[in-house]
Amino acid sequence: MARHFLLTADGGSRGNPGPAGYGAVVAENQIIIAELYDFIGIATNNVAEYKGLIAGLSAINAIDATATIEVRMDSKLIVEQMSGRWKIKHANMRSLAADARNAHAPALVTYTWIPRDENSHADRLANKALDKETGGGEVVLTQKNYLTERLLSKEISTTIFLIRHGETPLTPLKKFSGDGPLNPQLTQQGLLQAELVAAAVADFKPDVIISSPLNRTKQTADALARATGLPVIYDDAWIECSFGIWDGMSIDEVKERYPADYYSWICSSAFAPPEGESYVAVALRIDAALEQIVAMYPGERVAVISHNGCIKSAVALVIGGHSDSIFHIDIAPCSITTLSIWPSDGLRAVRGVNEQAHLR
Repeated sequence: MARHFLLTADGGSRGNPGPAGYGAVVAENQIIIAELYDFIGIATNNVAEYKGLIAGLSAINAIDATATIEVRMDSKLIVEQMSGRWKIKHANMRSLAADARNAHAPALVTYTWIPRDENSHADRLANKALDKETGGGEVVLTQKNYLTERLLSKEISTTIFLIRHGETPLTPLKKFSGDGPLNPQLTQQGLLQAELVAAAVADFKPDVIISSPLNRTKQTADALARATGLPVIYDDAWIECSFGIWDGMSIDEVKERYPADYYSWICSSAFAPPEGESYVAVALRIDAALEQIVAMYPGERVAVISHNGCIKSAVALVIGGHSDSIFHIDIAPCSITTLSIWPSDGLRAVRGVNEQAHLR
């Protein structure tokens, strides 16, 4: 059965145009699961309201791209424009409306106008962004009551242990190491790390081992297979991000040879290195891979041996963070990151990130 969300959104500016911010509230089954707010600089009321709508639609799409959504806003303009009843004359508004349609399948979204006093929660968040001049795309999760209910329920979550592979010759040199032809193997230090993390994860008694098929992850998975007696299932979905022509280069080398591309890459997770893959694209396949694990192994304990970019993307997805939040997450070689996902409703929770006590 498809999931259904209620989205209320608002925005405002002090000056029109003037300092502007938005707020959005996402609810499922009358339970608020996310609040979003952001200060967007100088803009008009209409722009701020559209930004709130886009942020909310994008957040829901990251949770479930097939969900139906009812949008309730006190902006008659946006409700009528997005419902297709009013023509959008201003070019900037047309661009924002297109962004909203691209954020979630339009056929799954309906729009309802509500009086301003029924939109007070989103309005309060917009004013919070204005008062603090902050937000930065921040998603403030308010799943506490819902998550507590799930933790206390009798349903067993699917537990996923995400393990980064051990050190390779490229790791200490901080060189880009994606899915390219270099395909490095583990160093002696990396092999030792693999044995240590295998012993730690074996204590968790996993039911399944899944691994990226690259050399470094295969060697790490082999150590876990020996420690548990389980076979390894190889899945291309967990292969590292492709860095294209940057593969094998150091950061300094890329900055020197491709300064404009490097700047674009560090500024946006949507930018792909030449002949490579963007982190947004990585997140899409990791999101699908997580769903597949839960569908195939409900309530089981699954160890996944993967890579830095994949594991960072998984963490960002589970916490509902902005796609660029991966640039603020660090995953060390042979660290363990633990997720819980409940099969019945898909609720996701982070249990631990970048745990390394077993390596000391």
